[in-house]
Amino acid sequence: MRLPSDQPGRRYRRPEGAEAEAQPGSRGRVLRNRLGILRKREMDRAEHEALLAAQSRYLERITPETQFTAALLREMHRDWLGGIYAWAGQYRTVELQKGDFTWPPASRVADNVAAFEAGPLRELTPCRPGPLRQAARRMAEVHAEFLLIHPFREGNGRLARWVAGLMALQAGLPTPQYRFEGRGSAAEQRRYLEAVERGYLGEHGWLTDYFVEALARRAPATASPRDLGLVDPRPRRLGRP
Repeated sequence: MRLPSDQPGRRYRRPEGAEAEAQPGSRGRVLRNRLGILRKREMDRAEHEALLAAQSRYLERITPETQFTAALLREMHRDWLGGIYAWAGQYRTVELQKGDFTWPPASRVADNVAAFEAGPLRELTPCRPGPLRQAARRMAEVHAEFLLIHPFREGNGRLARWVAGLMALQAGLPTPQYRFEGRGSAAEQRRYLEAVERGYLGEHGWLTDYFVEALARRAPATASPRDLGLVDPRPRRLGRP
């Protein structure tokens, strides 16, 4: 899928309903929700607890033979956030922007997800056992494409990392350790986001390297660098595909 253009006159569908509204009394800081939460910190906690519960349930459901589909991703999103937001599991109707970057329009989400399902999801899942770098590459391609589409109003990054963890388990690997908290977390997040942005351009080597290291952090201490895929038999610059 191509990055969205800045073509003048692009028409966007006007957002409607709870997905486009803030919770009354939250001063615009919290989306309208079923729990009546007004504070962002409280919402962050509610979403996190709901995610942990959903992840626990799906550990029993996702097997080494499970192929990820658009329907499964929507169900995962709904099972995670359905108790909080009425629109959970539904494709977004709002346009999303962060800084200077605007994600593809909401009107294209369904078509983009269909192409994602027919391409990366069908070709790269289930994530079969093999060399760590091979699994990391598969995770990177699925991860970047999903995040480029940004199909949901909220929770795309966390859902993408959830899927990456499940793909790692399918391949017989530990789940990635991201180090997004504590000392050095700001630099770690910047490196991750830079790798994701490279993935938007089809340069998956950066995100592959990131996942290799994130997976290796949980690997047995007896594993050698070559076993972990940290040694590439072909000399190359870091981050290049």
